Amino acid sequence: MAFDYEHLKNWQFEPLYNDFTAKDTILYALGIGLGLDPVDEQQLPFVYEEGLQAMPSMAVVLGYPGFWMKNPDTGVDWVKVLHGEQRLEILKPLPAQGRFVGHNQVVRITDKGPDKGALVVTEREIKDADDGTLYARLHNVSFCRGDGGLSASDEPLPGLPRAPERAPDWVCELSSIPQAALLYRLNGDYNPLHADPEVARKAGFERPILHGLCTYGMACHALIKMCADYDPQRMRRLDARFSAPVYPGERLAFEIWQGEQEGHFAFQARAIERDVVVLSHGVAEFA
Repeated sequence: MAFDYEHLKNWQFEPLYNDFTAKDTILYALGIGLGLDPVDEQQLPFVYEEGLQAMPSMAVVLGYPGFWMKNPDTGVDWVKVLHGEQRLEILKPLPAQGRFVGHNQVVRITDKGPDKGALVVTEREIKDADDGTLYARLHNVSFCRGDGGLSASDEPLPGLPRAPERAPDWVCELSSIPQAALLYRLNGDYNPLHADPEVARKAGFERPILHGLCTYGMACHALIKMCADYDPQRMRRLDARFSAPVYPGERLAFEIWQGEQEGHFAFQARAIERDVVVLSHGVAEFA
């Protein structure tokens, strides 16, 4: 049974305040795989309090409303919800600690049909809780596979471009650890799909899968490493589509292409052992 379009479109979110410390910033970086090489001094500023810097993708866990679609009042078949796309516009580099507020709202719901589900787009603005400075704007696209056949439908977001057909200009291989999903969920995404084997099987997976946003954070790491010499202050945009699940412990190859404009890049991620593209339609921009 489909959820009610008007009810979900007008879902009310309270402003969400985040007091985040150096410990939170380090936890996020560890969750996306920074620090696996204990002698890599370029990664140290993200996992060590001396000179600590925030990864730009950490914006996705700030002001985050949690797995709100699990609330039975939404009417969403939450077991079948997947993260479809994540888009991030960075207006001001994130500090390593501070107090932010997140304002969330459902801005689009696109019906794909009774047997195909629906796409729900949630917009979030991340602001300084004290002076209102806007740091980031995010669009989260959720694919509600168990819903569809709604009473109304909005136009979808403009599509993201496919990766070029030529060979990538750079490839960056990064590993996840077997406990990656259990570690990453401590950032606030407690969807049991990433921890409970029974829930994962009901959703059609052989075992718990990695959060799409963890893979997305790994992409941020790869891009900052290959395109910005580990300078997180330069990133301005990071968009991607989650095209296939990743299992904790897998090694990923991030394939990166130089764009026509300076500072613009296309990317995708491939699970090396399975040879499956798990992150596609990637777009990144750097100052």
